[in-house]
Amino acid sequence: MKNRLRVLRAERHWSQEQLANALGVSRQTIHAIEAEKYDPSLPLAFKIARLFGRPLEEIFFPSVEEA
Repeated sequence: MKNRLRVLRAERHWSQEQLANALGVSRQTIHAIEAEKYDPSLPLAFKIARLFGRPLEEIFFPSVEEA
């Protein structure tokens, strides 16, 4: 799944560690999501959307292969 997490995080000048702490996950989880090697669980995806004040569809979207 494609995502805009790295861009949104950079807009706030947050490190991966800071975002991980805010979400209650590891820095490695944030790295894996940003690298599109791991799709977050639905509860985590909603938590990310709430933290950034954006709808899920603005953060996560299917890749060309998934569409």
